[in-house]
Amino acid sequence: MTWVAFMLCYPLQASRSASQALMWFYMSSTFDRLRRLQGLRSTRTSSGAARTARTPSASLSAEQNMPIERFELGETVENHAGQCYLVTRRFPLHIKQGETPVGSVLLRDARSLAPVYPTYGLEHAASFHTSAFLDTETNGLGGGASIYAFIVGVGTFEPQARGTNETQDSLVFVVRQLFMRHPGEEPALLTALADLLGRCHSLVTFNGRSFDVPLLRGRYHYASSFLSQDIAVPPVLAHTAPHLDLLHPARRLWQQQLNSCTLSNLEQKILKHTRTQADIPGQEIPQRYSDYLRSHDGRLLQGVFYHNRQDILSMAVLAEVICGAFAEPVQEGCGQHPLELLSRARLHLELNRLYSAETLFHAALQRCTAHSSLAESFDGLGRLLKRQQRWEEAAAIWQQWLTTVPSTDIRPYVELAKFCEWQTGDLEQAAMWTQWALHEQEQAPAHLRSQQDLAALQHRLARLQRKLHAANQG
Repeated sequence: MTWVAFMLCYPLQASRSASQALMWFYMSSTFDRLRRLQGLRSTRTSSGAARTARTPSASLSAEQNMPIERFELGETVENHAGQCYLVTRRFPLHIKQGETPVGSVLLRDARSLAPVYPTYGLEHAASFHTSAFLDTETNGLGGGASIYAFIVGVGTFEPQARGTNETQDSLVFVVRQLFMRHPGEEPALLTALADLLGRCHSLVTFNGRSFDVPLLRGRYHYASSFLSQDIAVPPVLAHTAPHLDLLHPARRLWQQQLNSCTLSNLEQKILKHTRTQADIPGQEIPQRYSDYLRSHDGRLLQGVFYHNRQDILSMAVLAEVICGAFAEPVQEGCGQHPLELLSRARLHLELNRLYSAETLFHAALQRCTAHSSLAESFDGLGRLLKRQQRWEEAAAIWQQWLTTVPSTDIRPYVELAKFCEWQTGDLEQAAMWTQWALHEQEQAPAHLRSQQDLAALQHRLARLQRKLHAANQG
């Protein structure tokens, strides 16, 4: 393609610089030039060497030049910006990703997370029926104008057939994967994506607020010269659109339990789902696409398409599990990990859902074995009872804490001292608990000792002793 022909195919807006057009020209023609250079190198060899080299080279080329259409059945999408490739897969709602059916998320309400994540706009998320579950595969893991999404996968709940009533029984989960077979197809992909996302009212991603959505906004900006004037960033990708990024609530629930909250780890540990050998590690995907652009061997991308589909299916199931953890009322949840129960209890206490929090704290106490998680469960339950002014029950929890968890933690001693001073008026008991706290703090290892806590305890003890002296004098 000559520069003149390129200019005729892609007219630039007057406000756009020629450098931007050059960038697009080189993106679309780089691989043609590389092939021509490779041909020039072969002419420099002797005619005999060329003859011996051409036969295996041609055989290898024929084997490698296997288009993606042979391995991922789909269709070519054509619009005013050009062409791209679309792979569509339909999944029944009962299909499971691990232990949970994909369609179970339709019974949940994303608005249950709105009080915890007020910037997500989830109070306006009507239903997962109109959500787009979005995931991208990119040619690099960084940022900037050179990084683009060569696959954009979108999962939506749709009727099985046109004209079917949109009831739970008639729906399927449709995963569409828009793919650009070379970088010159990006304008067509973005145009098709705008049409697809135009039907959706909210977004569900995994780390999409930090990566996928800003990346796509940037690509619409860079490609604006090659798009129709009526094509812009889809409303569902706007900053103010309802957007549930599953990474943040997942960390809230499982970071302490799992340490790593990658989607693959959550799949294995939380969803109990194991991918087939068709999957490839995410960090290998940019290199796979780079190799594909050189060889046009569609086999290189089979694992990438599978990886992207699996991510989208897992997001639907993970959304159900997370919304269930945030929903009220809660059940005790037999079989759940104690640290998950503890995280959920803290969450419901923060939301002032006291009955649910109390249920979860009791469940955590029954399952926790580690001293640290036991201490946090006792502390949370004690604070909950104290908030409700259930003083006797709170005092019993603090005493149980002392007899159950061996540690130098002064919190139960301090709470019992406050209870005796202000609720029962037993100053001697209050002084005793304060002295115990002071003793534990003084005996604690240097790295656990707090001078601020020591000073506070000494101040409390001196005040109690003055009050006792005044009472005895009276």
